Amino acid sequence: MADIILNVEVRDNTGTGGARAARRAGLVPGVLYGGSKDPVAVAVQAKEFRKALYSGKLLGHMVTLRHNKEDQKVIAKAIQFHPVNDQPMHFDLYRVDAHQEIRIAVPVHFTNHELSPGLKRGGTLNVVHHEVELLCHADEIPERLDHDLTGLDIGDSVRMSNIVLPKGVSAAHADRDFVVATVVGAAAQIAEEAAEAAASEAAKEG
Repeated sequence: MADIILNVEVRDNTGTGGARAARRAGLVPGVLYGGSKDPVAVAVQAKEFRKALYSGKLLGHMVTLRHNKEDQKVIAKAIQFHPVNDQPMHFDLYRVDAHQEIRIAVPVHFTNHELSPGLKRGGTLNVVHHEVELLCHADEIPERLDHDLTGLDIGDSVRMSNIVLPKGVSAAHADRDFVVATVVGAAAQIAEEAAEAAASEAAKEG
């Protein structure tokens, strides 16, 4: 994955007033947490932050934080956006060691929709969890998890145990085999297919 570097400056003014002042100065305010050190209020040039954000490699990935020529590895775990213009307003960073095991949410992507009999017959994919929590080393976070929908019919479901995880990665909730997505049909379609099945059984018995 691309190595993103965030050049930060430390903010002396904290709280809501300090964050507003940073934004007026063309910065995106944030806070650095984690490890044995105290939280530190920081800020990044808005243009630089947006570039990193829109690369798709910032949120949920390990990146390099640079301050006064000193680097440290961090993970961006939360970003707040303006409710109207959708611009980044605040971010949270967490200090990590490159080989430290962390818990992190990773998006699930579904492939081969056209090879699902249920979807071909007019069903829809009902995604229950767009992201799932994983345990992995900070330098081995998957970009996403892909699951093949080939062969799935209406009524079939995709459980966490069905998703193939990369080597060294495990589900954060290993004791719960929860449903990630299901292939569902419209109520009218399900009723029609049930009626057809019943008619077919009746014809056989007759």
